Amino acid sequence: MLKNVQKIGKLLIVICMILIALSSPALAATVEENAEAIEGLQTALTFVWLLVASGLVFFMHAGFSLVETGLTRSKNTANILMKNFMTVVLGILVYWAVGWGVMYGADAAGLIGTDQFFLAGADNAMWNSWFFQMVFAATGATIVSGAMAERTNFKSYLVYCVLMVAVIYPVYGHWVWSGADLALLSGAESPIVKAIGVAHHDFAGSGVVHSIGGYSALAGVLLVGARIGKFRDGKAVPIPGHNLTFAFLGTLILALGWIGFNGGSTLSGNDAYMNLVVVNTFLAGAVGAVTTMAITWMKTGKPDPSLTANGLLGGLVAVTAPCGSISNWAAIAIGIVAGIIIYMGVMFNENTLKLDDPVGAIAVHGYCGTWGLISVGLFSIGIGNGILADASYAAAVPGLFYGGGVSLLMIQLVAVATTMIWGFGLSFIIFKILDAVIGLRVSEEEEIMGLDICEHGIRAYPEHLMREE
Repeated sequence: MLKNVQKIGKLLIVICMILIALSSPALAATVEENAEAIEGLQTALTFVWLLVASGLVFFMHAGFSLVETGLTRSKNTANILMKNFMTVVLGILVYWAVGWGVMYGADAAGLIGTDQFFLAGADNAMWNSWFFQMVFAATGATIVSGAMAERTNFKSYLVYCVLMVAVIYPVYGHWVWSGADLALLSGAESPIVKAIGVAHHDFAGSGVVHSIGGYSALAGVLLVGARIGKFRDGKAVPIPGHNLTFAFLGTLILALGWIGFNGGSTLSGNDAYMNLVVVNTFLAGAVGAVTTMAITWMKTGKPDPSLTANGLLGGLVAVTAPCGSISNWAAIAIGIVAGIIIYMGVMFNENTLKLDDPVGAIAVHGYCGTWGLISVGLFSIGIGNGILADASYAAAVPGLFYGGGVSLLMIQLVAVATTMIWGFGLSFIIFKILDAVIGLRVSEEEEIMGLDICEHGIRAYPEHLMREE
């Protein structure tokens, strides 16, 4: 029996060798076809990677929902869930109809895109890119949602969300990410870039997404005012959230999503440097959390849970701009500073500016986003300098600490000022108009009752109502 099996095996080997010999001339003649097949495989890998990365970023909206509901009171849970849900729904439709065209359409004087609305003329590559960019677009509005939670008119928020995705976010995104020659902050022919000598660098959106969202939130918080009972005799009074478990679970979901947020921003499934990007991302986030925890422990004698969670988010936000251009030690340094910014930013907002930001969004996204842009000008290795020699998306020149001079730092500071002026200024005007036309804030009675009942006619936790009855 064994001999028969061996004979059959030998016969199969001979047949295979004959087939290979017969086909070898064809193989030799299809080198170009093999090259095309490899290129097609690489393209498919990028398509799949961007879809996976997009899915991770989309999942971050679940994280935002949990963080915001966890750090606010139970009587407003359904309202916050609705705002986050509608942010995604409206974001999909508005970015398809308007946002993509404004951001990536044919350039007009470096300021705005003018075609590709409703994805006109789209092909497979554009559909893939649109989905990846769309999940970013809604994030800016979600930042505003958390900062203005528990007292904002639902209708006003929906209108603002549409304008954020249609105008505020994509116009600034056009200036940075469109690739247009005249793009205000990044185009080779832009007067600003030519004057400074280097283009602005924001790898995955410390400025485009987070700073714009953070400073838009600052405008909203200033105009909507503090929640009832937040300040007493000029001093901030803690208003504890109703579910710290939600807040921490949401924070971890957000951290997971950052694999897609930053890693996907290589825009290639074949780029080995996505691994460095992800490592830098998590190093900065981890040390940001440790730093904020240590500060609260030293200041109060107890490690503060919610601030520690925000320390993680602050580190992730800060490293989002430089993560493709720095070494590991720089990610650690950036995360440490971000952790300090979280504590100082929250204290400054509450005790000096008298701002009521229930989730700390202004400090996390606005202030740490600004630090992320600045850190590029300090820590960037630059293309062709060390480990990032082949990473085409890295900053073009080294930062100050790597002998690159002040040019990169200067353009980064220009971008910082631009995010503040554009994000805060335009949002302030929009919120002012919304306040006059619709009303930005609910009534005192509605706020005390809770937005779940007055805005939606339900409670997220109906057993509370049963106990009251």
